[in-house]
Amino acid sequence: MRTLRRLMSKSKELVHEPVWKQRALWQEGGFYRLDTADVAGVEVRLFVTEKLLTEAEPTLYRQIVNATRFPGAKLVAVTPDVHYGYGVPVGCVILTDREEGAIAMGPVGFDIGCGMVSARSNVRAELATPDRKIEFNREVMKRVALGAGGKSVKLGKLSEKEFQELVRGGAEYYVEKYGAEFDRSRAERHRIPVSDGWKIPWGGKGSPERGLDQLGSLGGGNHFIELQKCEDTGTLFVQVHTGSRGFGHGLAKNYFQMAKDERPGEITDVDLGYFTPGSKHFDGYLDAVAAGGNYAILNRLVIFEQIADAFRKVFKEDLELVYEISHNLVQAETHPEHGDVWVHRKGATRAFPAGHPALAGTMWEATGHPVLIPGSNRDWSFILMPEAGAVKSGFSVNHGAGRRLSRGEAMRQLDQQKVNEQYRRDDILVNLDGEVPLDESNHCYKSADEVVSAVVAAGLARIQHKLWPLASIKGNEEGARRSKNRDRKQRDKSRDKDRDRARKTKGHF
Repeated sequence: MRTLRRLMSKSKELVHEPVWKQRALWQEGGFYRLDTADVAGVEVRLFVTEKLLTEAEPTLYRQIVNATRFPGAKLVAVTPDVHYGYGVPVGCVILTDREEGAIAMGPVGFDIGCGMVSARSNVRAELATPDRKIEFNREVMKRVALGAGGKSVKLGKLSEKEFQELVRGGAEYYVEKYGAEFDRSRAERHRIPVSDGWKIPWGGKGSPERGLDQLGSLGGGNHFIELQKCEDTGTLFVQVHTGSRGFGHGLAKNYFQMAKDERPGEITDVDLGYFTPGSKHFDGYLDAVAAGGNYAILNRLVIFEQIADAFRKVFKEDLELVYEISHNLVQAETHPEHGDVWVHRKGATRAFPAGHPALAGTMWEATGHPVLIPGSNRDWSFILMPEAGAVKSGFSVNHGAGRRLSRGEAMRQLDQQKVNEQYRRDDILVNLDGEVPLDESNHCYKSADEVVSAVVAAGLARIQHKLWPLASIKGNEEGARRSKNRDRKQRDKSRDKDRDRARKTKGHF
């Protein structure tokens, strides 16, 4: 068994670090096999194009090696959106032995269960006029709170009892208790089971209780809501990217600390924390991932309901759920080559093709399920359908385009006026004022076409729909403040007009 002592510190030398890209050998299966002494015999497959490999951050190698050194590692698949992350890259899949292997925490990350929703309509895209795009964004922003501190508009602050029911019962409980406008068969999972005896680790450094009043809110960072035009149908689609908010983050932070406390001499970097079957926290962490995953699923579905309501008001038609899918989970699965495994998908998404045993009895059994791949807010997004070749990547593909520019570099390098003008020229509205968050602009992300081409070339999935952004909502704090100030000014202006009108009317009589 590998031990944490073999996980890399930033200072420890690696044999092939200076030449790791040259050691990546192209395979007929449509991927590079990383053949270095540092991965110690664990199969590493890079599902990237030559261009993406050339442009990959040199520092990724150390994180890829980390991914191979968790106890029981059997396969590491690197997806084409790969970039530097917490301990291991964002955009990697790690299979560990189910009997003796680790469940690793960095490969799940802080935003447990982060994922996507896609919805479609019969409304022609040309009906999304500039005025309607503004109206749509405004109506959504009334119903869905934005930013890291955003609170639930629909559900408010939940009692601890009701919160427990929701994070344990998932979509099954939500539909039974509240009713729903969505089709649960179009969600990847209705509920991830949580053990009856597991207790939420309230408090601590993570404070997961932050999630009590956030269910149905977007959050900040790279989370978004986007109105899109489908290239092949010419109709309007909507996509949403969000996760488990303060609840998932709090759970992750508290369990990271538990892992460190359990092995104080070994775990010096919480990003590389893990539990093995002998750990007293092994089952508890799996329950935490399940509860955080359930919260994230519900968060997306509640947001979908709110968006569907806004869409009906603006476009007078319904939105239909295409699919809801998670990233950032560790789940028990069986792989034809590697047997019973724990599959960690960090910034990666499940891709089960037609005939996969996990789809038996579902509406996706004969086709495989949809895979939702967002690009940047000035680039294509995709809906893919998995192919049989997805077995090569642990039945997984990328979860987006992947960053190519850090937030700090974006703020230093990009010009706000020029970026805003580019979006205006392309007729893409961001929030209500067209002020594009520089650290979330298209310049920060890889080409979605390039990334998806690697997936298609490797036979992992095929393209079903290609979607272009029309109106984007980003939950950055500054944008939220501007929106509130603008709404306040509008209210003040309307109030002043009403007062003037009343005075004139009074004077006339």
